[in-house]
Amino acid sequence: MAEVKSRRGEYTEATRRALLDAAARLFTERGFARTSLDDVATDARVTKGAIYHHFASKTGLFEVLFDEVEEKENDRARAAFVAEPDPALGVLAALDQFLLACSEPVYGALVFREAPLALGWDAWRRCEEKYSYALLSDMLTALADAGRIPPHVGEALPSIAFGMLGAAGQLLIRSPAEDRERVRAECRLPFVALLAGLSSTTDS
Repeated sequence: MAEVKSRRGEYTEATRRALLDAAARLFTERGFARTSLDDVATDARVTKGAIYHHFASKTGLFEVLFDEVEEKENDRARAAFVAEPDPALGVLAALDQFLLACSEPVYGALVFREAPLALGWDAWRRCEEKYSYALLSDMLTALADAGRIPPHVGEALPSIAFGMLGAAGQLLIRSPAEDRERVRAECRLPFVALLAGLSSTTDS
């Protein structure tokens, strides 16, 4: 009996995974608005009823997918940051990871092109604060603790840097694939200048 339940659980999880993978493909290729749940079910080779077993709605499906890709990339950026002994180099490593993720079709399209439409601007902004803003705040705190930036920066610095990250993501997803390496390098420059400028104030 336990084996039957285990197999059923494996099938259920495999179905859920197939739905998320299908949704990621279709939302990336066609967009959220032009993709129906019937399209997702057909691509995943399951019934439409199977979707409602796992997700309450198309928006609910998108929310789960959004959280999944954001958690994955947030973990990668955080890992890049902590891998560097110097927090300033860690910030740049995390930035490079973020910009690379934004250049990838699925992450860039879902997070910066489709999410504001699928979730609504305010909800998308709150979700981004949960991931990117939280990591950014942690990194700035580490820089301040290490004496690399002024210790009391208030809310302005993380808010401005957060806005810069969003602008970079939007710019990258709008850029043709063949231009994204160049655009990544251009997006990196303002952050390097900001970090250098803040660091110089601690040396004066």
